[in-house]
Amino acid sequence: MENNTERVVKVPKILLPKKGIDMEKWATIACDQFTSTPEYWERLVAFVGDSPSTLKLTCPEIYLSRDVSGEVKKVQAEMRKYLDEGIFDEREGFVLVERQVGNDYRIGLMAAIDLDAYDWHRVRTPIRATEDTLMERLPVRIAIRKGAEIEAPHAIILMDDREKDIIEPLYAARDGFEKLYDFELNMGGGHIRGWLVPRQREQEILDKIAALNTPELQIEKYGSDAGIMLAVGDGNHSVATAKVCYEELKQSLTGEQQKTCPERYMLVELVNLHGGGMEFSPIHRYFKVRDDEFVAKLKASLYGDGRLKIMYKGGEEYIKCPENAGTAITEIQRLVEAYIKETGAEIDYVHDVIHLKECVDKSDGMGIVMPAFSRSDLFGYVVNVGNLPKKAFSIGEAEQKRYYLECRKIK
Repeated sequence: MENNTERVVKVPKILLPKKGIDMEKWATIACDQFTSTPEYWERLVAFVGDSPSTLKLTCPEIYLSRDVSGEVKKVQAEMRKYLDEGIFDEREGFVLVERQVGNDYRIGLMAAIDLDAYDWHRVRTPIRATEDTLMERLPVRIAIRKGAEIEAPHAIILMDDREKDIIEPLYAARDGFEKLYDFELNMGGGHIRGWLVPRQREQEILDKIAALNTPELQIEKYGSDAGIMLAVGDGNHSVATAKVCYEELKQSLTGEQQKTCPERYMLVELVNLHGGGMEFSPIHRYFKVRDDEFVAKLKASLYGDGRLKIMYKGGEEYIKCPENAGTAITEIQRLVEAYIKETGAEIDYVHDVIHLKECVDKSDGMGIVMPAFSRSDLFGYVVNVGNLPKKAFSIGEAEQKRYYLECRKIK
């Protein structure tokens, strides 16, 4: 695949609510968060009320165990309603984003990526997945996107910009940019601000992103000319969904139509892996029912100099596991998947040890406190080993995840 950054990354046309729309109610957390905390979603629904909101443009994963066909139609109808009522202003350009993350700030750049340059399999493409894609997690997402007229993404795409030469200079110059939004996020999500990047800086940005893929730099970083420009940090399954939908649509398009098809692209936030507010957090495994036999199997199957914490209601224990985090996460997940297949047990993936303990205590279940994967190892692991298993890491804790805010027309 050619390394043309104008094919891989594109300047987007972004939809933002017009003045008068309550932005605190508009922006909402990614749909795959708080899947064991129904109270979070109940409080959010009550807070949003009848106001326009991205909550109404998604289907939270906590509800996916029930029939959501009616919800899918409601989401698509809400999209059409917002477009028909003209609640958006459209701006063309990169958008610089500042997200408060605790006492730190994460900065990013809203851009469109070319889905033709992405694949979740271990093949040579400029944009790579970082975790395994599970097709069973895609049907509802695919059903929504196929009939969607707009997208409201939460995907974070990572750049290995060790020199901090792409987004950071823009952030230093932000006071000279037009500010698009500045508000407090609901439900403890912190604060967010956004600026429109001047058009005259766009080619410089594209050139710097392209430079990440030069053979000399690739060999220096990864030991070979790996051809990797970007990697999916958060939202692996959302990007895979967009890819599946476009690949199906592409079969009916001519070569010329493919060049201008809006569904070929996906709106994402580009973030420097080495920037502030980018600490990787583990995603823990929560079992709704305690199973001592499975713990015994873990003890018999895992070896090494690492320590794995198993949490119970009113207690905990430690067992051996591989010291290397990538190896440990892969082995643990392999055993968990086999256990689910064998027993039909229900497990969930929980951010933050405090949330895990709350879940364990209220259900008398158990939790595996997963090892932390280092962000500095990510690109090298993807290039030289392959994808991590699903839910291997998280960029920040649950409240710090990306909120749906910016939108883009895809029809």
